[in-house]
Amino acid sequence: MTAPLHLQAAGMVTCVGLDAASSCAAMRGRLDGFAETRFMGPDGEWLIGGAVPLPRNWIGVKRMAHLAAGALVDLRRQMPGGSGDNLTGVPILLCLAEEDRPGRPVPDPAALAALLAEILQLPALPRLQIIAHGRPSGFVALDRARRLVAAGEERVIILGLDSYLTAQSVAHYLSQNRILAPGNANGFIPGEAAAAVLCTATPGPLRLTGLGLAREVAHIYNAADKDGLDLPLRGDGMTRAYQIAMTEAQVDLAHVEYRVRDVSGEQYFFKQSTLAALRLERGRREFQDLWSPGENLGNIGSAAVPVMLAQILTAQLRGYAPGSPTLIEGAGDDGACGAAVLHTVLRVV
Repeated sequence: MTAPLHLQAAGMVTCVGLDAASSCAAMRGRLDGFAETRFMGPDGEWLIGGAVPLPRNWIGVKRMAHLAAGALVDLRRQMPGGSGDNLTGVPILLCLAEEDRPGRPVPDPAALAALLAEILQLPALPRLQIIAHGRPSGFVALDRARRLVAAGEERVIILGLDSYLTAQSVAHYLSQNRILAPGNANGFIPGEAAAAVLCTATPGPLRLTGLGLAREVAHIYNAADKDGLDLPLRGDGMTRAYQIAMTEAQVDLAHVEYRVRDVSGEQYFFKQSTLAALRLERGRREFQDLWSPGENLGNIGSAAVPVMLAQILTAQLRGYAPGSPTLIEGAGDDGACGAAVLHTVLRVV
């Protein structure tokens, strides 16, 4: 599928800002939103997390609905027609946590849709299409978005929504020794976020030129599988995702100006990203900047790819992007790997 897909606008709600402009400014300034949460760590101290500062202490699906509504309202301000434009009839590709993930914050997407319609005062329920693959969900959404655009949809919204700040999630990942805490430096900071990106076939500031999906056999839990192989990580999955995306975009890694990675503290994912780059980069001498929203937001799960897209789009519109093209990457606990290449669209004045 080679139908053009352009990124037009983005909205965001994170622990460092309640819109895309403030969130991206904070990330550019190396600020983070980490603070003590209401969860207890293994040492009896309050756990550190990246909670979004909402005006009320909503919990559960209601909290997620307000995060999603905030991102959509921010996006709506930038859509053609401004704040008067509504979301009725626009397909929304909703990226959520894996269905088997303990403590997933949106167990009932139908309830979320009803709350969104109420909060945003929509005349009808939003057209949600659920993509529940966790952190790589955004890459699947990009592929589905360009298929929808090729089939005649004028506009498609990718909405990422997730939180690791639920009691079940915190308890599960503490038991797996995967949360950053005193005595465990190899862990992630649990976070939450929502981000929405408007995609169209008409030219916009950024164009998706390459997309790669692959699977890593030596995923983070491969030693715990029923076969118990405990395979060494070679980065094959991420390397393959890079290759597919860059081949489609007709670029090589040496000519990618900067990369944005979904890594949030665990050594496994840093190693996976580094191995893929080492295996593919040849001939580059200039510095290649690396952005990692996880350094500022923590682990935001299925919101990661939309946040990265919004970050790149904002950087392009504000004039501080290091260059073009850009490569983004992300991987899930089950070994799913994704990569995408985006080019700046030059406008002739």
